Amino acid sequence: MSLHVSELFFSIQGESLDAGLACAFVRLAGCNLCCAYCDTAYARQGGTPMEIPEILDRVARFGCSLVEITGGEPLLQKETPLLIQRLLSVGYRVLLETNGTQNIGLVDKSCIRIVDVKCPSSGESEKNDARNLDRLAAHDQVKFVISDRTDYLFAKKTAGRITAVAPGHILFSTVHGVLDPAQLAHWMLADGLPVRLHLQLHKILWGEARGK
Repeated sequence: MSLHVSELFFSIQGESLDAGLACAFVRLAGCNLCCAYCDTAYARQGGTPMEIPEILDRVARFGCSLVEITGGEPLLQKETPLLIQRLLSVGYRVLLETNGTQNIGLVDKSCIRIVDVKCPSSGESEKNDARNLDRLAAHDQVKFVISDRTDYLFAKKTAGRITAVAPGHILFSTVHGVLDPAQLAHWMLADGLPVRLHLQLHKILWGEARGK
């Protein structure tokens, strides 16, 4: 049972409530979106076929208990839920970063599912699967990447419909280099939103995509 892997690496978690922690990343290849601000276009296709035991062996070499499955869009590959289940079964804390267009209900609920709801400036917001908002568990997270006022108003409206996740598990972040985080913070404070301002820590550290 193989998956197409774009890269396996060890870095700092940059885009979740675990930001700042060391993390083993499994970036799977393939994506069904082409977001205007995509910073991992190289993962949209290709990848190296790897069997699940080989992936587990590579992850184990990092000596880290936190693992993120990311992409691309990981849930395009039918073996992804099995990979997550295998990682959970041997004691890893597992995060799944998904673009929100695929059914997150296919994934073991012990996995922390980070759903990236696409805002209008992405050019892909019409492909959001709104049913995923009803599939969330309390420990899951919902992320909005915002580049302008229109995105912010979209995120504000959508966030108001999310009731399943725990307080503080809705993340608003900016498109790096496009919207000043201070402006986003001002909008959030003015509206009294119960959401978390989130910065891409890995880009602050290294100015690159690795570590998300």
